Amino acid sequence: MVEPLLVAEHIDKTYRLGKRQIAVLSDVSLAAAAGEFVVISGASGSGKSTLLALLGGLDQPDRGRIAIAGQDITGLSEKRLALVRNRQIGFVFQSFHLVPSLNARENIMFPAELADNPEAAAKAEQLLRQVGLWQRRGNFPSQLSGGECQRVAICRALINAPALIFADEPTGNLDSENAAVVLDLLFEMIQENGATLVMATHSQEVAAQASRLIRLRDGRVVSDSGQ
Repeated sequence: MVEPLLVAEHIDKTYRLGKRQIAVLSDVSLAAAAGEFVVISGASGSGKSTLLALLGGLDQPDRGRIAIAGQDITGLSEKRLALVRNRQIGFVFQSFHLVPSLNARENIMFPAELADNPEAAAKAEQLLRQVGLWQRRGNFPSQLSGGECQRVAICRALINAPALIFADEPTGNLDSENAAVVLDLLFEMIQENGATLVMATHSQEVAAQASRLIRLRDGRVVSDSGQ
């Protein structure tokens, strides 16, 4: 039996707010295969963003295990987690998270330069042309529209050809026209790279396109179409 690319088992996460403890995730388990498009849905506050942060190694669970390509990332040092994120994971956020002082081309190249990829410049050029932003390569994030910023963020997420892409409400700050363009580009580029896409979204239209739908309610998985 083929090992799933992503596995999470019995994940708990609690945050402290003053003297209060708030359980954000409780006993969450899931798995995703290579090339799968998984949507995590649920109301605001259901734990979607927290779950993506844990799955992507941006935070650590209080309990449970997370593995990527057979490697247990739970409890890794920040240095080793950074290596995993840079080589195996791409992130696309609702608020873009571009570096304001870097232009579009530099933002895209940044992860590849961290990985000492000698083809960083050539790959950035290819991606910029693919998303129709080559003429905007020298523009800074403040000089780009929301849709353009998200296209840059998608290119940045893909430049190291990661096996896993996490997208947290990637069209949440876009109008419907730009959202459709960005999603089409994301799906097209993910398919070309054969990557697994795990997306948190409120959109029922997007969820309908997923190969797998996982619903959260109050920090728990209430349904998983893959089970």
